[in-house]
Amino acid sequence: MKKIMAVNAGSSSLKFQLLEMPEEKLITTGIVERIGMKNSVFAISVNGKKQEEVLDIPDHAVAVSILLNKLIELKILASFDEISGVGHRVVHGGNKIAESLVLGDDEIAYLEEIVDLAPLHLIPNLTGIKAFKKVLPNVKHIGVFDTAFHHSMPEESYLYAVPYDWYERFQVRKYGFHGTSHKFVSARCAEIMGKKPEDCNIIIAHIGNGASICAVKQGHSIDTSMGFTPLDGIPMGTRSGAIDPAIIEYMMNKKNKSVKEITNYLNKQSGYIGVSGISSDSRDLVAAAAAGNHRADLAIEVQAKRIVDYIASYYVYMGGADAIVFTAGIGENAKTTRSNIINRLGALGIKMDEERNDCRGVERLISTDDSKVKVYVIPTNEEVMIARDTLALL
Repeated sequence: MKKIMAVNAGSSSLKFQLLEMPEEKLITTGIVERIGMKNSVFAISVNGKKQEEVLDIPDHAVAVSILLNKLIELKILASFDEISGVGHRVVHGGNKIAESLVLGDDEIAYLEEIVDLAPLHLIPNLTGIKAFKKVLPNVKHIGVFDTAFHHSMPEESYLYAVPYDWYERFQVRKYGFHGTSHKFVSARCAEIMGKKPEDCNIIIAHIGNGASICAVKQGHSIDTSMGFTPLDGIPMGTRSGAIDPAIIEYMMNKKNKSVKEITNYLNKQSGYIGVSGISSDSRDLVAAAAAGNHRADLAIEVQAKRIVDYIASYYVYMGGADAIVFTAGIGENAKTTRSNIINRLGALGIKMDEERNDCRGVERLISTDDSKVKVYVIPTNEEVMIARDTLALL
């Protein structure tokens, strides 16, 4: 048995899980929030009960030190030597990293070289990695990359029809994201169906505040909706999804704004909140739509239509599908969203069983017995996937 820590470092947060592997038993989980701000919060689950403290946590190095010392203080660990490995979620692996790997000096130097590809995510990821390596220098640190699963996409899927030297010189291509989630869910779906991943085609709808659709053919990602950045694809909580790129210059001129300012609109003021003007939370939109708010209803319908566009095109691209899977916050919990999407796919012989669909956050088949494609809800677990990859590289 080995104790593996799965870590996700954000710009001002640090999420963690400690798991016993290979049993995949959760020992503890927690989060450090508001790092570098006043009234930082440290929260940890002990024997199923949440403990929370307000502390002075000026940076990630201090957050890591507090976290690890708390594990000793609360007798979750007897010593740091019990930690066999630390798996770090890394959002971007650039054009070279196609699998999880040990984070040595060369790998960290490469990530620093490609920071421009995802500065909002890679900088805190690197900060977290360095902080953990400093406190735990004798433990292997593994990078598990959101983009890695999508490196199996063929050129026709990942290349943009732009000048080819943009790809050769500047790495402009579709990378895709949520790869760790898509990998976990597609493997679990194959297991539920009693098949090997290489024997089935699966379409994953990872729908949360961030959302992406993925075509998994014989265990490999062959296309996904997010692109060069997570802004591409379907509309999300605050992101626009795919739009005509000429809109950017047009709105720059209309509003006298910079590229950066317009891109900020597309990332933070679009999607649900942009169309509805109410909220970026799907639950608020469902309530408002039920009360007769047209724009709230429209925000939901626009997203559903775009999701169906991707699912239908991936169905054709893969030559059919064995299953469609809903996962992530909205996918796992919003039965009306799932119904809205599946009921638009009747032409493909896909049928929803509304009684089965009346569920939240559980593994369940939600299609009818005579549906041409099985439809499932499968909760994602990126931390377990991180721990699996970390264990494999120990």
